[in-house]
Amino acid sequence: MRLRVGIDVGGTFTDFLVVDERGEARVFKTLSTPDDPSRGLLHGLGEIAESYGLTVQELAGAVEVMVHGTTVTTNAVLTRRGAKTGLLTTRGVRDALEMRRGIREEQYNNRYANVEPLVPRYLRLATGGRLDHDGKELEPLSEAGVLEAAESLGNEGVEAVAICFMNAFANPAHERRAEALLKEKLGGAYLSVSSTLLPAIRFYDRVSTTVLNAYVGPALRRYIDALVEKLSGIRFAGVLRIMQSNGGVVAPEIVRERAAMTLLSGPAAGPRAGTFYAGIHGLSDCITVDMGGTSFDAALLRGGQPLFVTEGEVDRLRLALPMLDITTIGAGGGSIGWIDKGGLLRMGPQSAGAQPGPACYGRGGQEPTCTDADVLLGYLPPDEFAGGRIRLDPSAARRAIERVAGPLRMTVEEAAVGMARVIDANMANGVRAVSVRRGFDPREFPLVVAGGAGPQHCCAICSELEIPLFLVPRQSSIFCAAGMLMSDLIHDDVRSMPARLDRLRDGRLEAVLREMSESARATLRAERVADEDVVLQPSLDMRYVKQYHEVNVPFSPGSSEVAERFHREHDRLYGYDLADQKTPIEVINVRLRSIGRVNKPSFPELALAGSDPASARKGERRAWVPERRAFEEVPTYDADRLSHGMRLSGPALVDQANTTLFLSAGYGLVCDRYGNFVGFRRDRAESLPASVAELCR
Repeated sequence: MRLRVGIDVGGTFTDFLVVDERGEARVFKTLSTPDDPSRGLLHGLGEIAESYGLTVQELAGAVEVMVHGTTVTTNAVLTRRGAKTGLLTTRGVRDALEMRRGIREEQYNNRYANVEPLVPRYLRLATGGRLDHDGKELEPLSEAGVLEAAESLGNEGVEAVAICFMNAFANPAHERRAEALLKEKLGGAYLSVSSTLLPAIRFYDRVSTTVLNAYVGPALRRYIDALVEKLSGIRFAGVLRIMQSNGGVVAPEIVRERAAMTLLSGPAAGPRAGTFYAGIHGLSDCITVDMGGTSFDAALLRGGQPLFVTEGEVDRLRLALPMLDITTIGAGGGSIGWIDKGGLLRMGPQSAGAQPGPACYGRGGQEPTCTDADVLLGYLPPDEFAGGRIRLDPSAARRAIERVAGPLRMTVEEAAVGMARVIDANMANGVRAVSVRRGFDPREFPLVVAGGAGPQHCCAICSELEIPLFLVPRQSSIFCAAGMLMSDLIHDDVRSMPARLDRLRDGRLEAVLREMSESARATLRAERVADEDVVLQPSLDMRYVKQYHEVNVPFSPGSSEVAERFHREHDRLYGYDLADQKTPIEVINVRLRSIGRVNKPSFPELALAGSDPASARKGERRAWVPERRAFEEVPTYDADRLSHGMRLSGPALVDQANTTLFLSAGYGLVCDRYGNFVGFRRDRAESLPASVAELCR
């Protein structure tokens, strides 16, 4: 037996997808252990081994590839529990980390406080030495200053040091010498060097990213080392890969030194899975949504590829590494309902998490959560939740929701309906953020729905946004874990080259790309990727002269179309271009994405079983039907007995071991050849894409 395992450690549950050599998949979930995520991971592997009738050592020996997404770095930033970090920089600019770009995020809010830097001022030290913008040395590095800083930081007991000098992107010599000196004096301290991590222009972006990497580096290094040791203890000898924020996987040795690459590790796998499930039906564009226990993630895909950004923020801290364009909000099954000062009902972003969890879990939770509301609305089966391992307590859910129902002068059921409506509106706004904000109409994209809580709310989101089509994968409850097994090895590299496009004719651009390509191929070879499986995707960050923001466009060496691509993309993003004015274009950065293709799991197809779902019907359950504003006895179906071709009309409930799909009135649903569920608005069936119209007719 040969197995592949995808593992996604979430805030409430740790998800597993196990695929064997025949393509048969098994889904597992276990409660996360926030104090040490590896404990929950090992516990889950034990449950998987038991289900196969194996010891955990026998299971580990059968696993060829294990892909792991982690929230260690994200949690370290959000909770401000990262390493005690120092910063060594150029004399005169040590406060750039606090001054940032000099732009107030809320320009008209005079009380809006700046985010507190991860490195306090007394640990931000400066030394002599200066380079100009071309990398020419204006002042030699003060090695005495570096050694003095090393002694001071050592006395303060720092665990990590970020090294970021002015213009080091053009010449890394000063940073590398400082790194050598600090390594000698500080021993085991984690060193983060800007010219290694992000050799790109813009000092604040570079220093913030370098500091973030240093701040989370020790925690991730400890976690990776402990995980590798524990896996070795159960005799795992396969390939371990770690999910990155850019939607690719990488060897653990690389993320140990580039920890910031994992700051959106878990959610980044979702869009990769969305590519697969939408592609089954010939759909290259879609929006993926993943509603888990703590958060809601949304991403948009065009042409089979998720959109990505070259800079973003994590809890208001600048991160200038390529990452998938994912909007994450605090809207999950554990999101807590509360009443604000104005007397309005709110949901989240606070979450009950895994410990104690929603009140209905019976683990000591007292706050009303979305899951508690879903239980009272009839969307979750109390006796079958999590495959029967957790029995939900409707009475506890009722007592919790009474805490908001009383002040609102509502019945408990009315308050539960209100909680669902509020969180549905929050999630719809999350979808707008990745679509409307980027110039796309969400009504033109099918919704790929995932997460343990997503299928219960998908019809409400579609109704809010007027989306006529949605897909719920059979593996929706462990969507990101599935995406991890579908992700290639990906590395992103960048070199700054500020110059006008029409003056880059001396071969400099091609020379830089050759150097980057050779380095990328060498890295992938070290990760056991054959040359024929390597794909290189160069691109340029470009802008009109005197503009501030860049637009990233694909680039092919020797091609003359890059300017035209830039004009088109600028027009799509901002509604205009300056092609007719012949405004000069300048290149800021050269980027190279190197992809190492890996074998993807394949899932077996189901035989056509006819349209009648009677064999899968379980009975009825009292549930709230929003369109009719009433509770009704709603037919329920066993998802495992629904097969290819079977059709349902809403309202209906489809129960799986780890989630329930609520099909609202006015919607239809059909099971596809892989056992996934295709839902559609019956009054919009004529507007469905041609590739699914026949299936839904």
